[in-house]
Amino acid sequence: MFIEKNINNKKKVGSIEVIAGSMFSGKTEELIRRLKRAKIARQKVEIFKPQVDIRYSDNEVVSHDENAIQSTPVENSSNILLLASDVDVVGIDEAQFFDKGLVEVVTKIANMGTRVIIAGLDMDFTGKPFGPIPNLMAVADFITKVHAICVKCGNLAQFSHRLSEKDQVVLLGEKDIYEPLCRGCFREINKNQ
Repeated sequence: MFIEKNINNKKKVGSIEVIAGSMFSGKTEELIRRLKRAKIARQKVEIFKPQVDIRYSDNEVVSHDENAIQSTPVENSSNILLLASDVDVVGIDEAQFFDKGLVEVVTKIANMGTRVIIAGLDMDFTGKPFGPIPNLMAVADFITKVHAICVKCGNLAQFSHRLSEKDQVVLLGEKDIYEPLCRGCFREINKNQ
């Protein structure tokens, strides 16, 4: 007896991918690259970013190299769950600015058979774990840690050093406010703090 398998009835298996690192490390660039490849493969893609991130554009995710992809700004993570139905891939940029509920939201989306790709800072300007990123890394199927180049010595950088004296955790900015540093240079600059 010959049994024919229908590959179109294959069970959809979702996943969670986290792209983490310091500022200027290429997180958003990598997110955009993966999402554009999914679009080339004719997959239905939805992209979200926090409503507070309007540095480059209100309705696009934009890398420091000015690559861009259309996105939907949302106020909180629960909005993503409402807007992410019937898609193959969900992209989320600047995930560190979302609430802790993001972990539960992306887990639900992945469990529905959707690929979820998340990019965000893993540490704040003090070198401490930032927002939901550490917990997202814990539940992720795949983690990509990207690095910038230290502006002081040229080694790989994993810290986002704040040049401003402001001490609030969330302070949107670019090269005027932040610079990437390696562990040694970050420790040297912050040894008296």
